[in-house]
Amino acid sequence: MASNETHHTLDRPSFDKPVKVLIVVAPYYKDIADQLVAGAEAEIEAAGGWHETIEVPGALEVPSAIGIAGRLSNFDAYVALGCVIRGETTHYETVCNDSSRALTLLGLQGLCIGNGILTVENYEQARVRAEAKGQNKGGGAAAAALHLLALERKWGGSRKGVGFVPFGDEIQIAGTSKDPGIA
Repeated sequence: MASNETHHTLDRPSFDKPVKVLIVVAPYYKDIADQLVAGAEAEIEAAGGWHETIEVPGALEVPSAIGIAGRLSNFDAYVALGCVIRGETTHYETVCNDSSRALTLLGLQGLCIGNGILTVENYEQARVRAEAKGQNKGGGAAAAALHLLALERKWGGSRKGVGFVPFGDEIQIAGTSKDPGIA
């Protein structure tokens, strides 16, 4: 059973400048979500960071909210939290795969994101993984976001995005500009 295994965890990163983290949670299973948030908040605070928490309807909306915040706010890192429990239809696979894929794409565009969206077979698995004093997957997701942020700061901050980005009514390759006044 996975819960009996031991895993190596990295030391908590330290920061010279303040850290501002957005926690985005889908509270569909409220008691699970509350435990995930408690673990994430404790990890961020232990690293000396500040956090804000927002709620969205479901796991599919978590990446969208992070994408919006990445464009319109000044957060340093993001923690994605929620829980998807397998049901009787293929909706489970859609939600798990698409939320994870969207978070990965946002990360590849330069956002520091820890993914704590649990994907489990049943409620008991979710409960065990979410407990802040147990497996603490919320704290683990916050730690992942903080480690990515530490790497970003070590290597000189964020760069222009990867891939394609909108430019008015057109699409352009990230890191390039059609505007001669923009480097």
